[in-house]
Amino acid sequence: MASVFGHALTAYALGTSFSEELRTKKLWILGILCSILPDADVLSFKFGIAYEDFWGHRGFTHSFIFAILFGFLITVIFYGKKLTSKTGLFLILYFSLCTASHGILDAMTSGGLGIAFFSPFDNNRYFFPWRPIQVSPIGTSRFFSIWGIKVLLSELLWIGIPSGCYILAMNILKRKKSY
Repeated sequence: MASVFGHALTAYALGTSFSEELRTKKLWILGILCSILPDADVLSFKFGIAYEDFWGHRGFTHSFIFAILFGFLITVIFYGKKLTSKTGLFLILYFSLCTASHGILDAMTSGGLGIAFFSPFDNNRYFFPWRPIQVSPIGTSRFFSIWGIKVLLSELLWIGIPSGCYILAMNILKRKKSY
């Protein structure tokens, strides 16, 4: 998996697409939560659920269906009054993209068994053919090691730079639009 930092940065970058009035602390926190939440499935190990099972790590919670359902749920709970408006649709899209970005980034990592992108319809696990992101260790003690430093450097290159470019592009587009 990519680290919590890589996932959170991706959600932050995607959030810069919104207008100033929607870019609130609530939006950022919820977007980052959506980008990190799929890894709650690591708790399945504690219950004896195997990695490759439906509820296992990188299973259903990393799927596109889960991303859409969770994006919709977050919008209903926190922005219910805007649900039927154009803004509501964009919020659903944003939260769904933040959630889906988790699996997409994980599919570009160097480890694991792949991502069940199409669960519950297809529980096969997939990786992208190009996997430049160093897989993050599970657990804080392992993360704060040489392995963790390698992960952060990898994410700086493959997540940080593209996210920074996206943020810069959004800022330039918004400035041009305001003239």
